[in-house]
Amino acid sequence: MIYKKIIETPIGKMYIAEENDKIIEVNLDKDNYYQEKDTEILNLAGKQLSEYFNGNRKDFDLPIYLKGTEFQKKVWQELLKIPYGEVRTYGEIAKNIGNPKASRAVGMANHNNPLLILIPCHRVIGVKNRLVGYGLGLDKKKYLLDLEKTKL
Repeated sequence: MIYKKIIETPIGKMYIAEENDKIIEVNLDKDNYYQEKDTEILNLAGKQLSEYFNGNRKDFDLPIYLKGTEFQKKVWQELLKIPYGEVRTYGEIAKNIGNPKASRAVGMANHNNPLLILIPCHRVIGVKNRLVGYGLGLDKKKYLLDLEKTKL
């Protein structure tokens, strides 16, 4: 069974979903069939996300389960290496995973990231520091990057 918890954040209502005691999704609240329930892992994830938005947390310590292709998982694992407050380009991510011509595919993997914030796809930018490609909107990407710059 998949359970969810809804939390209020500065970028809107978000939901956190868990299955088998692992976080499987973090996204803006939307219609889904997940049952709302307070569980230990959802409460911990909610606490850690609140700490992040308050500027008191730079890393997450949560059990996660990634649902995706092997390529997507490789990209998402690389995103986890981007330090708080720093950015990388799509091309840098592609190069780091050993596929330097795959920057567009990296962008698609980012777009399909099921664990927003936890897997920091907001830290991936275009060349020349351009803010491009964020499923929640560029205003929210800018907010998250600004939050991390001011809380270093």
